[in-house]
Amino acid sequence: MLNPNLRAQGLKDSWVGRQVHRIFNDTASAAEKSFTVYPTFGYAPETGIELGASALQLFRAKNDSLNRLSELQAFAFFTFKAQYGLWLDNAIYGDKDKWFLLGRTRIQRFPLFYYGIGPRTGESNHAVVDAFSIAFKQRVLRKISKDFFVGPEVDFQQLTDVSFNRPASGGPMLPLGADGSLNLGLGAALVYDNRHNVLNVRKGFFGELSFLNYSPSLASDYRFNSVNLDIRSFHVLNKRNTLAWQLFGNFVRGDVPFNLLALMGGDMLMRGYYQGRYRDKNMLASQVEFRMLPLAFSKRVGAVVFGSMATVGPSIDALSFSNLKWSGGFGLRYLLFPKKDIYIRLDIGFTQEGAGFYIFNGEAF
Repeated sequence: MLNPNLRAQGLKDSWVGRQVHRIFNDTASAAEKSFTVYPTFGYAPETGIELGASALQLFRAKNDSLNRLSELQAFAFFTFKAQYGLWLDNAIYGDKDKWFLLGRTRIQRFPLFYYGIGPRTGESNHAVVDAFSIAFKQRVLRKISKDFFVGPEVDFQQLTDVSFNRPASGGPMLPLGADGSLNLGLGAALVYDNRHNVLNVRKGFFGELSFLNYSPSLASDYRFNSVNLDIRSFHVLNKRNTLAWQLFGNFVRGDVPFNLLALMGGDMLMRGYYQGRYRDKNMLASQVEFRMLPLAFSKRVGAVVFGSMATVGPSIDALSFSNLKWSGGFGLRYLLFPKKDIYIRLDIGFTQEGAGFYIFNGEAF
């Protein structure tokens, strides 16, 4: 019979053991790159039980601790309802910040709740949209001065094999793009960014102003354009605590398919609302978060409290306080990589209509 101590040592030396050891004992230096794979579990009303795996690659250009921390993250999942998806996110800083690549990719077959368009859509009388979607957005930015970046941006959105399952009472009317669409947007982004850890910012400022144009001449099915504003500020209160706030605006004009309207809700902003619970051509939103990382009695467990509000409308002058929605909640944090100050977050957000639960790497903003 194999000695139990030898079995334990063999498990520790295995690939699985090394991954567990890396998660719970971050031995890499601040400059050294790291790669971790770990299983994920989730649940949502539209998917049921969700199983998956995440991979996280962290590194600094030329392994120089003076360079900013770059991250590549992949997340794959499936459900027992034959749904699946692959998410890819990147925030890559070059040596001395000469280049900054910021983007995300989503490939998935995933149900979407569609409640209609506007700030006063009903909660219960929604349609379920089943579709296959590919979304790719990437910015290639060049430093023009300290912490300032500018460069082109591309956004590719394709929705195919679409079916609307409407309730017996009829539900919302079929929107523009209900049969699916392909849209390609080209534009530019101006970014100010002096953050040094994208996954957990304790001090710094991020501001982005971007413009995208979608046109049939660019292989788009519809003609429209969008202006996006994203401002985030982070303030150190003491060694453990940070106050963070964000102002976000999405303003679209033209013939916009329903899946590219401004969407309220999700795991990043207005937590607690299903993403797309409210949608329209224009949205203005803000949120604030108080982070205790870590808590005073622990080296690896932290907590946050947060609140947010947002409104949507068909035009900028139609954005009204009378249609303002709010959400708030709290979360727990576990310090995944102590030397890189990166946490796994577990959040629960509450709204006038219910609650939502989220587990992800890094902070919401």
